Amino acid sequence: MFGSIGMPELIIIFVIALIIFGPRKLPELGKSLGKSIGEFKRASNDLRNTLEEEIRVEEHKPPPLNTSKSDPTAETGQTSDETPKDDPIAQTGQTNDESQTPSASTPATPSKGPS
Repeated sequence: MFGSIGMPELIIIFVIALIIFGPRKLPELGKSLGKSIGEFKRASNDLRNTLEEEIRVEEHKPPPLNTSKSDPTAETGQTSDETPKDDPIAQTGQTNDESQTPSASTPATPSKGPS
């Protein structure tokens, strides 16, 4: 649709900018525009280099171990019906709720008889 901008178009753009901004302001605008473009190029190159470095690091990573994450006994060597020897909760059969809640037959505070 739009072709590349040629020399006549650039001259027209420059003349319009000269009329709008004036001869004193135009060099300052050109300088700030050049700095902005240079900073954008540096940032995009830095991003590209960072991404390429990350890709290289990922390619040189060693493959993961062959242990299955879905089988928790593969890492410990225990079967599912074995009880760990150092687990007091598993040995007594109590859960956290049972050990902390008083039973219904034992009152929470000692009751005193009529005084």
